Amino acid sequence: MDGRKARGEKKRRAIVEATLRVIERDGVSGVTHRSVAREAGVPTTAPTYYFASLDDLLIATLLWVAEELCDDMLDIIARGTAREIASSLARAVNENRARTLAEYELYLLAGRRPELKAAARRWLDLAVEVVRPADPVAFRVFLAAIDGLLIQGLIADVAPDEDELEPIVSFLICGRDDSTPRTSEQ
Repeated sequence: MDGRKARGEKKRRAIVEATLRVIERDGVSGVTHRSVAREAGVPTTAPTYYFASLDDLLIATLLWVAEELCDDMLDIIARGTAREIASSLARAVNENRARTLAEYELYLLAGRRPELKAAARRWLDLAVEVVRPADPVAFRVFLAAIDGLLIQGLIADVAPDEDELEPIVSFLICGRDDSTPRTSEQ
């Protein structure tokens, strides 16, 4: 790659990263070419040079987030202990709360903007493609449960810590322990 193209890719990446920071701080409604340029420290014309529309910018940001999320989640799942997964989830809803909120805001925006749907589904597609689980249904259930835990953690008055999340994650990984008391409805 020549130097000019490398600099262009670097600037494009800086704009995408800045977009996520704007969403963390102000929500998707705060994303404008001008606010992103200011955040990225680039000329105000740069975002429109690399991304013709805000949807193009949001799609690029969603795809970048999906790739990062997939890499992070797969790394954690590969290590596979319930404690490590619970610790990662606790960080997502505590010290990385703004980032997690921004990611979900982008994903939910895809529900209203069809042009964003493919980008929003990208992380799930990547995860299934990379893991190639023996039981794809169980894997998707696991990922859906993780999404649910994160959303619940984001709206909780006090976000859960890894001690609270570990038994839930353990259950998701291992299933019901035979020693678990059952009610008559079970």
